[in-house]
Amino acid sequence: MVTPLRGRDELDVAGLERLIEHILSGGVSGLFILGTTGEGPSLSYRLRRELVERVCRQVKDRVPVLVGITDTAFVESVNLARHSAGAGASAVVVAPPYYLPEAQPELQEYLEHLVAELPLPLFIYNMPALTKVHFELDTVRRAMDEPRIIGLKDSSGDLNYFKAAAALIRQHRPDWPLLIGPEEKLFAALQLGGNGGVSGGANLFPKLYVQVVEAHRAGNLARAEELQKQIQRVSDSFYRIGKYSSSIIKGIKCTLACMGICDDFMAEPFHRFRASEWELVKARVQEIEAEIAKLNL
Repeated sequence: MVTPLRGRDELDVAGLERLIEHILSGGVSGLFILGTTGEGPSLSYRLRRELVERVCRQVKDRVPVLVGITDTAFVESVNLARHSAGAGASAVVVAPPYYLPEAQPELQEYLEHLVAELPLPLFIYNMPALTKVHFELDTVRRAMDEPRIIGLKDSSGDLNYFKAAAALIRQHRPDWPLLIGPEEKLFAALQLGGNGGVSGGANLFPKLYVQVVEAHRAGNLARAEELQKQIQRVSDSFYRIGKYSSSIIKGIKCTLACMGICDDFMAEPFHRFRASEWELVKARVQEIEAEIAKLNL
């Protein structure tokens, strides 16, 4: 879930409330806040705590709320996890600390120390493009021995890694959810044994993403593939305006603003799209909404 902002350290509260209801209306299985798309590491600790409180209060246990606690400071990750537990979150999510790259033995020890301090179950989050460190498969295997580590989100985009992780899970920890990050590979991940996705585009058209998983689960692979092609259309239409990696989050936030759901303010050092880009997104929203309407979601 994106974090709707009105200013440098101010939530768009009304937009947040609309966004939560919009996403839940699509039938999602949970909300992941303060992740990559949520600009978590760019937000003040005060604002992160406020977001957790507001989201948990509004969701009211309708679905699990997972909170990203990734940080360079161990103590701050624990502090946010404790705050999240008090607010009613279901689990926390952590990627490797992202400033000084750690070796795998150090990462394994980090997880052991973290789990000992956490009041909530933990998902591990493989995001090497932004953290510079993989959760290597041997580290994932060792994490499976800890009952309070309960799943893996893989945003590496490496389907060979994903396939190998799925095989490990089947063999050693079949209760573990395995979720894909890049939505463009959602169908492929399901085919390899994944359970679902944590998709930024589900902020926009949640039913589309839910229906891919449900069609695949029902064995209707033709329908799932058809819906996956529409997910690719969403990606091509909104995530590639501009040449920087921030264009993905800008595209999602701008689309939400065009849909009247929330503000498109970005956490610094990033900024919202300019007027010409805004008009392009606005036109594409109408096109994509029309295409999705034909899918009878």
